[in-house]
Amino acid sequence: MDLEIITPDQELFSGKARSVQVPGSKGSFAILNNHAPIISSLDKGKINILTQDYEDLFFEIEGGVIEVNKNKIIILAEIIA
Repeated sequence: MDLEIITPDQELFSGKARSVQVPGSKGSFAILNNHAPIISSLDKGKINILTQDYEDLFFEIEGGVIEVNKNKIIILAEIIA
């Protein structure tokens, strides 16, 4: 899956991911390959990414929005300063 994590100031991540776990406003959820299309708001918490190379990455966010469509994930987030 292609993943982009963007803040108002910078691009935090752009690359391939095997899975992404996010703090949804109705509870944490994970996105895997061929996930159904979704748009959701995000709460304060941690984004966990398993990259294509099996590297674990973590980003703390204050909130944001996620869109998933056709194995492309875009996260617009506010990061904790």
